[in-house]
Amino acid sequence: MSREKIGYFGGTFDPPHIGHLILASEAAYQFKLSRLYWALTPQPPHKQKQAITPLEHRLAMLKSMIANNSIFEFSRLEIDRPGPHYAIDTVRLLAQHEPSADIILLIGGDSLRDLPTWRLSPDLLTAVSKIGVMRRPEDSLNLPALEEKLPGLTEKLTFIHALLQPVSSRELRRRIAAGEMYRYYVPPSVYDYIEENKLYRGK
Repeated sequence: MSREKIGYFGGTFDPPHIGHLILASEAAYQFKLSRLYWALTPQPPHKQKQAITPLEHRLAMLKSMIANNSIFEFSRLEIDRPGPHYAIDTVRLLAQHEPSADIILLIGGDSLRDLPTWRLSPDLLTAVSKIGVMRRPEDSLNLPALEEKLPGLTEKLTFIHALLQPVSSRELRRRIAAGEMYRYYVPPSVYDYIEENKLYRGK
């Protein structure tokens, strides 16, 4: 009997956008996932000096965005424990909850470049079955250099095929603060929430 495949997609989702949905949906299809867990990170270790939108807002936006897909599930594995929150700890907890499943870690191309610097990255590589990566159009990666820093990475790596688009949470925050168009880079529920709560408008 084949093992169940579940995805783990962690992030600050500040705000969540169509790029996140495309990555998750393509991963679910291409890896034949039975479930995909979205793990909202309250205190990302690599963003300690960055202003982050309060958890309650990010939580509401993310839950509204994934509500209509039966494969998507919201995970409280990071919210329900004190920070800082590292991917290796969350994956280990997920493995305890899902001992009969293969875990597939989903990340973006920018995260892949930084992966060797993540806490206990060799252990994280061992703990997951595959790492699914969706790249942005401007991404440049040196895979041999990454493999040298993190041996075994290449054989675990799968690039997710999708129509590439450059949308990012950082650019969306900038656009909103500048009063520029951003409406169709986020799902309608997220757009409505941002407008109703006047998020990302700066001081």
